[in-house]
Amino acid sequence: MMKAVYKVLAYAMAVEVVVQATAIAVAMFGLTKWIDGGGVLDKAEMESHGSSYPEVIGFAIHGINGQMLVPLIALLLLVSSFFAKVPGAVKWAGVVLALVVVQILLGVFGHAVTALGALHGLNALLLFSAAVVAARLARKVTTEPAASRAAGPAAADVAATA
Repeated sequence: MMKAVYKVLAYAMAVEVVVQATAIAVAMFGLTKWIDGGGVLDKAEMESHGSSYPEVIGFAIHGINGQMLVPLIALLLLVSSFFAKVPGAVKWAGVVLALVVVQILLGVFGHAVTALGALHGLNALLLFSAAVVAARLARKVTTEPAASRAAGPAAADVAATA
């Protein structure tokens, strides 16, 4: 049961990275379309809390999702990794959590040091990859033949050479 929870959470993290990328892309493309149509983005517009164009919701989705849901999934993944009985699960859940922490820090401090935006994007790719690796660990365990699991590694080696 916990193995399935771990696998679902790991894949959910990968999906969240895709949601994050999609939300920010929609917001940015909507912003450029709005500006091309005569919209003006200045400090007053940024502080107005209005929705000048419909795609502005992408910024809210990206911010809320990235600071609430993504960290929650990462923490739940780490907790479930201790009970999943999947070799390497704790290590990869820890990697995912560390990458989430780095991602949040890059996102927060990227507003002050804009060059961090490039690292924010790169780290997102690393996070996606780590989440998929974590999920696939559980897949490997569940697809291993029952006879090999029962007999141990030595029997699997003998069966592979036969």
